[in-house]
Amino acid sequence: MKDQTLNSLKAVPLEIKVLLGKTSMTIEELLKCGQGTIIELDQQMGEPVDLLLNGKVIAKGEIVLIGEKIGVTVTEIVE
Repeated sequence: MKDQTLNSLKAVPLEIKVLLGKTSMTIEELLKCGQGTIIELDQQMGEPVDLLLNGKVIAKGEIVLIGEKIGVTVTEIVE
């Protein structure tokens, strides 16, 4: 019974988010944004990105290109 419950839980879909970086701006700066606006993030190119599950960092990784898509190579699991 316990194995059946565990197997059922393994099938539950989870949403993982990748945090590329962040910034802060005033409302005035935000209102000036439009199509083509570039927003500078605090992340440097080549720095590890955070993988989040329910808002909690679970791993770190590196951005990779997979054809036309973006992916993440997991480099560290966060305890």
